[in-house]
Amino acid sequence: MSTYEARLKALRDQMQKDGIDGFVVPICDEHMSEYVGDYAQRLAWLTGFGGSAGAAVVLKDKAAIFVDGRYTIQVRDQVDGKLYEYVGTADQSMIDWLRANAPEGSSIGYDAWLHTQEWVKSAEAKLAKKNANLVAVTANPIDAVWDDQPEPSLAKLDVQPDEFAGKSASDKRSDIATWLNEEGLDATVIAALDSVAWAFNIRGKDIANTPVPRGYAIVKADGSAELFVAPEKLTDDVRVHLGNAVALRDYGDFPKALTEYRDQKVGVDPERSVAAIFDQLTDAGAQIVKKRDPTILAKAIKNETEIKGHKAAQARDGAALSRFLHWFSQEAPKGGHDELSVAAKLAAFRGQSDKLMDLSFRTISGAGPNGALCHYSVNEETNRKIETGTLYLVDSGGQYRDGTTDVTRTIAVGEPTAEMIKRYTQVLQGHVALAQAVFPKGTTGGQLDILARQYLWADGVDYAHGTGHGVGAYLSVHEGPQRIAAFGGFAEPLVAGMICSNEPGYYKTNAFGIRIENLILVEARAVTGAEQEMLGFETLTFAPLERRLIDVAMLSAGQRQWVDDYHAKVRAVIAPQLEGADLGWLEVQTAPL
Repeated sequence: MSTYEARLKALRDQMQKDGIDGFVVPICDEHMSEYVGDYAQRLAWLTGFGGSAGAAVVLKDKAAIFVDGRYTIQVRDQVDGKLYEYVGTADQSMIDWLRANAPEGSSIGYDAWLHTQEWVKSAEAKLAKKNANLVAVTANPIDAVWDDQPEPSLAKLDVQPDEFAGKSASDKRSDIATWLNEEGLDATVIAALDSVAWAFNIRGKDIANTPVPRGYAIVKADGSAELFVAPEKLTDDVRVHLGNAVALRDYGDFPKALTEYRDQKVGVDPERSVAAIFDQLTDAGAQIVKKRDPTILAKAIKNETEIKGHKAAQARDGAALSRFLHWFSQEAPKGGHDELSVAAKLAAFRGQSDKLMDLSFRTISGAGPNGALCHYSVNEETNRKIETGTLYLVDSGGQYRDGTTDVTRTIAVGEPTAEMIKRYTQVLQGHVALAQAVFPKGTTGGQLDILARQYLWADGVDYAHGTGHGVGAYLSVHEGPQRIAAFGGFAEPLVAGMICSNEPGYYKTNAFGIRIENLILVEARAVTGAEQEMLGFETLTFAPLERRLIDVAMLSAGQRQWVDDYHAKVRAVIAPQLEGADLGWLEVQTAPL
């Protein structure tokens, strides 16, 4: 019996003990985080799936794993098809699969600390049509059978100084209090980890590559607050920073604290708060008002200090990436390198800066066909050699105290094929179209997404991910509420000060992947004769593009000029940080096309 077969059997045995006929296993934690701590990696432990988004449903006699288009190939590589049916969420939702497959009259278990209230209500409604019940378990059955499950991190918190935050924590909480009074609320629950970090100007090390502390907060209309973190995580500096207006309570006290709000109006974000929070407040007799977490938009719209810091981080990061690209151009064709060794080399170049705090996510290091897995995560089993005649896709970033970076470059190893050049140029054309966009205030990312896809669509191809996501300020590399995508957050208007990624791509299964990613800042744009406020983008990322993959004949005069102008900016920003052979290489790579 394989490891994952044994784990599946152990879960089913525990389900029988718990009196449930099925169990839902998401990738999630108690804060609805995209990236979770090791203790919460239940889906990976159960199935072997290493992606950052997905879920599984286990019934007595069948099981299924659900992923979106980013992981169509990866899930088949990592998860045993004899144990789990592969289901694409674009074809069938998890709830619809449950409705179709759950036995009549069955009881399906779920952990109320890992799902939203909306999901629970939707699942209950669908299951009711089969006389089946959705049951909140008192203890997660995976935790009962995961013998070596890690404990939650007890890493110390640290302070994000005002010189980087641009606004004091007390001023931020004062803004939240003003909002609470305007909305007629007594308090609001802050459940998202990056929101807690931002509101209190604190950072942590509880999730790999994302500098957030594991904690909850409740902010009150008088400007005071309660912060729920494990006491072992607190230092004297953090206590002094938080001050007397913040009551410090143990993380485990949070459920009990919710029962203290009887007859009070409490704002709760239904998208970022789990069902258990609603259940606790409802049982306590609180008046729940569903409102977006008041930090979300404020956090997304960077202040002047954060923008200045981000640009400094980008210049530093671009120099490290450029040194790596030069090294790769010399060493990769010689052979002897693989995805893991090359990713380690890139991390080493970044690590030459004493300002690097961490990587911003695990580097996507995809050689040849692995590059076609758009969110590929290399390990010892999948590790491929870097071979001549292939493309190498590297998506990476750094966490610096003054900013978070995220950049993708696609590199030809040896001579690229005509198809590789064509597709890269089409992706570049879409990237340029989005970078050059000028649009009215109120425009959403969903309205702009097609600009990046148009050249691929015209040739009958596409990519199965969004074009852009928000980015935090020494916080999460994926930050909402804005997105440049035709789905998920597409309705959020873009506002000056937001940072987004611009990352169209193309992926040919079992062959190669292409992605070009820069970060861009939404900014006010002066347009002669304009009758309304207009916005545009300033590109923030600076590293050379792959000249050998650009078919100049396919570019319009305007597109070619954009590439030349971009490379001139790269040279201006990066050249002063390089010397010797690195500098000579940069000058060649950034010369006009």
